[in-house]
Amino acid sequence: MTFVDWISGLGVLLILIPFFLTTISRMSEKSVIYFLLNLIGGVLAFWGSILVNSVPFAILEGTWAVVALLGLIKTFRKS
Repeated sequence: MTFVDWISGLGVLLILIPFFLTTISRMSEKSVIYFLLNLIGGVLAFWGSILVNSVPFAILEGTWAVVALLGLIKTFRKS
């Protein structure tokens, strides 16, 4: 596996973990950890997409990270 594979794979894993945990009701989709995992995962997957010049996936993962960041900000403002 290459460096890009590791970065992208870790990013995707960090996105899938909260998805799985919310699906089985083990994590709230409004929790800080949910948004942090999605944000870090989105940034890593975005970085991997940029490194392989995949514009559609870069747009998808970049948007994912921005939405997670907005959710995190909203969560902190409510606290």
